[in-house]
Amino acid sequence: MALVQVSSNASWFGQDVAIRQFQLTADEPAAIGGDDRGPTPTEFLLAGLGSCKAITIQMYAERKGWSVDRVGVVADLKTVDRQSIIEVRLTLAGDLTEEQRQRLREIGDRCPVHRLLSAGTEIRTLLTPPANPLTA
Repeated sequence: MALVQVSSNASWFGQDVAIRQFQLTADEPAAIGGDDRGPTPTEFLLAGLGSCKAITIQMYAERKGWSVDRVGVVADLKTVDRQSIIEVRLTLAGDLTEEQRQRLREIGDRCPVHRLLSAGTEIRTLLTPPANPLTA
């Protein structure tokens, strides 16, 4: 299970993000009122997708004994006819046949984050009471 905790910080749109032992910051660019102290939430989402694809490809290639020296992923969110589309450009460096390259592209599309995003995941938002500062 993945658990991420987010809370507002002193910046106008800034958010403190806690993931396991990691402390990150999310924010918006100054052009729309943020302080640009970290990636936007959408950029975090695209980073998660790109990272997941790369890791999944590397794991598969290692298991198969295929020579993959480097995996590069560029993920870009576009709007086409009022529909959001994530375009992913995949670069595979190594001694690979065209068949292996195509197979690795297919495997990348099976990573958990790609599946989660493309499945139309249900999101349930529950409202909880604020913490009592006297007992926290």
